[in-house]
Amino acid sequence: MDTKKLRQKILDLAIHGKLVPQDPNDEPASVLLERIRAEKERLIKEGKIKRSRKTTKTSDDACDKQEVPFEVPSGWVWTIINEVGNIVTGGTPQKDIKEYYGGSIPFYKPNDLEQGINTLTAADHLSILGFEQSRKLPINSVLVTCIGATIGKTGRILKEGTCNQQINAVIHNQSINPLYLYYILVSEYFQHLIRSNASATTLPILNKSNFSKLRIPLPPLAEQQRIAAEIKRWFNLIDIIEQGKADLQITIKQAKNKILELAIHGKLVPQDPNDEPASELLKRINPKAEITCDNGHYYPKLPYSIPYNWVWVPHNNIINIIGGAQPPKSQFREYFSDGYIRLYQIRDYGESPLPVYIPIETATKQTKKGDILLARYGASLGKVFRAEAGAYNVAMAKASVKYFNLIDENYLYFFYLSNIYQEKILSISRTAQAGFNNGDFVTMFFPLPPLTEQRRIAENIEHLFIILKTIEENL
Repeated sequence: MDTKKLRQKILDLAIHGKLVPQDPNDEPASVLLERIRAEKERLIKEGKIKRSRKTTKTSDDACDKQEVPFEVPSGWVWTIINEVGNIVTGGTPQKDIKEYYGGSIPFYKPNDLEQGINTLTAADHLSILGFEQSRKLPINSVLVTCIGATIGKTGRILKEGTCNQQINAVIHNQSINPLYLYYILVSEYFQHLIRSNASATTLPILNKSNFSKLRIPLPPLAEQQRIAAEIKRWFNLIDIIEQGKADLQITIKQAKNKILELAIHGKLVPQDPNDEPASELLKRINPKAEITCDNGHYYPKLPYSIPYNWVWVPHNNIINIIGGAQPPKSQFREYFSDGYIRLYQIRDYGESPLPVYIPIETATKQTKKGDILLARYGASLGKVFRAEAGAYNVAMAKASVKYFNLIDENYLYFFYLSNIYQEKILSISRTAQAGFNNGDFVTMFFPLPPLTEQRRIAENIEHLFIILKTIEENL
């Protein structure tokens, strides 16, 4: 279930007047709007708020029938956001005056709006002196980021405070339900308005003037309250679904780890006495092979006890870790041509591949399809990929088995997903760019089962992982 789409569908129904029934006894929104305008005029005369340059042009004029984005029910009106509240842009007190900072008054910035409908805290705070230099925002003000990559991010504050200049704040009129206003502003309709009206530059900006003119559908106050309550009820149910989904995803991850743990301990599939023991397999393939020990009971430094027909082998005795190569970007091409080969980078094994090709003669590190690649550093450290045919760059290393028919490639893949490798990787102290190398695995041991058991283990893991993936996709 796509809960994000479900939330937007509920908001879409709400702003179209289809979430709750209309009540003919409700005071029409047009009357409500006239009362809001009268209240605004009073505040302007008292000097409590400034007159907008657009106040002389009513929202009814601005939102004639030809201009409205969609039809709304009888009793509703289209208006501009400036009509339902006072729009202010935040600011930052002088940073060199230390007395302005470090108090208890929230100084809201775009990152604080991640909290959404209940923005309770801010990372930074002002003193009373700093607050006196700032725009004061009362409880229930709705804050919208209007610049940069996070443009449109919205939050409703539950503690009086102020905000910086990246945010436009809507201090709603008392005749507007603040929750309804928040839900309008986070709807896909309004978020699209923000994006489409922002300046078309590398740094999108929606200034206060243009923000104030964005149009919103306004129901009667009583219906606003019913809509807000109904949205909240639905969103609470979705929260429960999402929490259950998150809990199940954690359980699925734990189940995968448990399956891998059972597999490398020899407890996922039964042993077959007819299988050629791993020690004999190893000596047959390499008569000079040194077998450390076949059981952790008798060799203290081995990780744990393994089945009678398995053997512990030093990782580097049977597997080479071969780091990738980084050709100069001047050799990159976006399209394939004769004499070129695909260079795979970590991003190419994710959701946003960006193919590049390099001359074959410079592709010193290559893989065939199905080879195992290990991410070497950074945020991707610990990730394991099944390679495509091509070259691979320095951000990855290839795990290459030294002897033919010793290790099943699928079993090897699952070994690198297991905690033996993953914990080893976490223990390696390297800079972000250095990554690991072959020498880092000198002390790591590899649990080697009989070859036929390796295949049974890999098939069993694949079967169980497919079941778990099906469950996950249907959440």
